[in-house]
Formats: sequence, C-alpha cells, structure tokens
Amino acid sequence: MSATPQKSSWLTPSLDWLLVFVPVAFALRYVPAWQNQTALFLVSALAIIPIAGWMGHATEQLAHRMGEGIGGLLNASFGNAAELIIALMALRAGHIEVVKASIVGSIIGNLLLVLGVSIFAGGLRYKHQRFNKTAARSSCTALILAAAALVIPTVFHQTAAQTPGGWTPRAEQNLSLAIAVVLIATYGAMLVFSLVTHKQLFVGGEADIGDDTVGNADDDHTEAPWSVRKAVGVLLGATVAVAWVSEFLVGAVEAAQHSLGVTETFVGVIIVAIVGNAAEHSTAITMALKNKMDLALGIAVGSSLQIALFVAPVLVFASYAFPHQLNLEFTMPEIVAVVMAAFVTDQIAGDGESNWLEGVQLLALYLILGVLFYFLPAAH
Repeated sequence: MSATPQKSSWLTPSLDWLLVFVPVAFALRYVPAWQNQTALFLVSALAIIPIAGWMGHATEQLAHRMGEGIGGLLNASFGNAAELIIALMALRAGHIEVVKASIVGSIIGNLLLVLGVSIFAGGLRYKHQRFNKTAARSSCTALILAAAALVIPTVFHQTAAQTPGGWTPRAEQNLSLAIAVVLIATYGAMLVFSLVTHKQLFVGGEADIGDDTVGNADDDHTEAPWSVRKAVGVLLGATVAVAWVSEFLVGAVEAAQHSLGVTETFVGVIIVAIVGNAAEHSTAITMALKNKMDLALGIAVGSSLQIALFVAPVLVFASYAFPHQLNLEFTMPEIVAVVMAAFVTDQIAGDGESNWLEGVQLLALYLILGVLFYFLPAAH
C-alpha cells in the first residue's frame, strides 16, 4: 500500500515534488566541492520518499495485473520494501542499533503517527467513522503477539545473566533465530487468513455516511492501468534507486547524528522510520478523508504487522550474510514503546468506530515517545 500517483495538474501538491532532491543527493555524494555529510543525510532522506512512493505504486499495478491471489501476496511481500532495503544497507554498514531502532520506529510510527493523523483528519470531516471490528481485532491480536516476541529475548537476557554461564551471545542469537522462524510462520498464517479463508473481512466497502457527514468526501481519481512491462520496469528502477540513495543515507548517519546532536536510536526510531513509511502515510490519510477507514486502518496496522512479522525476521536471516548478526533483543524503552503502541491501538480499534479525539490520543503518545527517544542517552 502506497501513495498512488494520479492524473492532476503539476501545480497540485504531490510527493513527486520531492524528486528534485534525487539529483541533489547524487551531486552531494559525487561532486567533491559539494560534499557535506549532514546535507547528504537530510537530502537523501527526502529523496527516498517519492521513490518509495513509485515503488509501492508499481507493486500495486503489478498486483492488479496478476490477479487477486498473487496480487495480494505481492502487496503483502513488497509493501515495506523501502524499509527493508534501507535496513539492509544499514546492516551491511554495521549500524545494528539503527536497524533495531528503525524496526521499532516503523511499528510505532504506523500505529501512532499514521493511524493517529488518519483518524484525526477523518474525524474532522465525519463525526464517527466505522470499520470492520473483527478484522481490526485479528490484526491487533497479531500485533500483541509480535510485541511479546520482542520482549522475550530481553527477558531471557536479564534472567539468564543472573545465572553463571546462563547467558551467552550465541544462545541469544539462537533464541532470536527461533523466534524469527515463528514470526514468519505466523505471517504466513496471517496471509492465508486475509487472502484466502477470511478475505471478505479485509475488503473495505463503501462507508455508510448518513447523518454523520460534516463534509463531502472527494471523488476518486482513476488512471489507466499500467502494462506488466511498465510496472516491472518502474519497480526495478525504483528499487535500484532506493538502494542507491539508501546507501548515501546510511553512509552519512554517523556524521549527521553528531552534527544534529541526536543518537543512533533517535535516527532509527524517528527519522529513518518516517522516511521509509512516508508514501504509505499519505495514502492512509487520503483514505480516511474519503471515509474509508477499513482501508486506512488496513494500511497502518497492516504495515506494522509486515514490519514485525515479516521484515524483522527477514533481517535476522539476512544478517548472517554480513559480519554482524542481528538479534531481537531490544532496549527497555524500545520494548515499552512497541507494547504501549499495540495496546492503545487495540483499545481504539476494539469498538469498530473512531472519532477525532482518538486520533489526538494516538498522536499524543507518539509525541511522548518521540521526546523520550530524543532525550534518551546513547548506549555505550
């Protein structure tokens, strides 16, 4: 799920305006007289946003051409491709803490920031917005499972460390690997549930606006479907571009964090997570403004599930190709952030309807956690 480019005037606000930062990023990287690591970090972050949007749009077009079953699998597998690519670049560079923080940041960013803004924006237009309670509950339950899986390695570390010879890095790595297998198997079961056995629960229908309408939803804009060749070409080109610019971003992380006065954890939890999810953010908000809360909720919660149940295990497996292996032991603040985000989202989604105040509550928690990670000292 991603921002969908539509036919419109070039004057219409669009994420595509940020494409101007792509050549600037290359200039900052390869022109000796222009080299500035902090500027390269900031410009690369902005450049990735529109490329990721086109990457997601190409995936959707290809999914549309491949039919419902394979299309759903494509969207589920590549919905968070940009975040995965950025994390892989960070893994290769040895920035393990940034990778872990970006996993946490993507989960809480989708649940609190994306869903919060969507519910708030939609709530300003409609007094009450409704969505499928059963689908929301099943997704939130999976989120709580994922949060529990992130807690277990830390519990193991704290408990086993009290026993002489009870904790070793190898034992913790094996535990993380086993949990990663369980998580990705659970993700497979979620795909079967949502795409095969209970797919009717995840199809957002037209909302019954009725008397709750405070304004009129915008009419949908449509565009001619792409050919398979065009969709594959754009997807491959955007993937290469995201990987290339992500390498610029990751290479400038250390210099940028010193000049900006922030830690690796803050960079991963806030900056990298927002960059990787920005295209999806805009789509979720647009759907909420059209009173399609099933779709908005599906984008926000579904993306968090993909990160926790698919991207995190894949990164654990992929880390074995690099000098430093990734485990699933997170810091206490990171664990608390994920657990709180999953719990609050479950409470808000449990009744099948939302209003603007609930959006404010989600955003408030995101801001509180953002302040926590800003002031949190760097790990030594």
